[in-house]
Amino acid sequence: EVAENGLKAVEAFTLSTQGYFDAILMDIRMPIMDGLTAARAIWKLKKKSAQSIPIIAMSANAFDEDIEKSKAGMNAHLAKPIEPELLYATLEEYLNW
Repeated sequence: EVAENGLKAVEAFTLSTQGYFDAILMDIRMPIMDGLTAARAIWKLKKKSAQSIPIIAMSANAFDEDIEKSKAGMNAHLAKPIEPELLYATLEEYLNW
């Protein structure tokens, strides 16, 4: 699933059936609602999986400050361009594959 902004991401997760999403890859900078705000909104939902779904930040900003900022609202941070091996390792860490 692809959402063009943070608000659409929150809506997609909210309307999905329980267990539909295993994880969320969230861009930090998006129009309408940024990724950090969207992640916090998802985690506040009353949906059973909302508090446990891993949300992984993706950002072109790879400075330590940006990484710490994203981790304050998400589980992990991946710098763009995304390295597939690191993406898979991060997903394994949070999904117990």
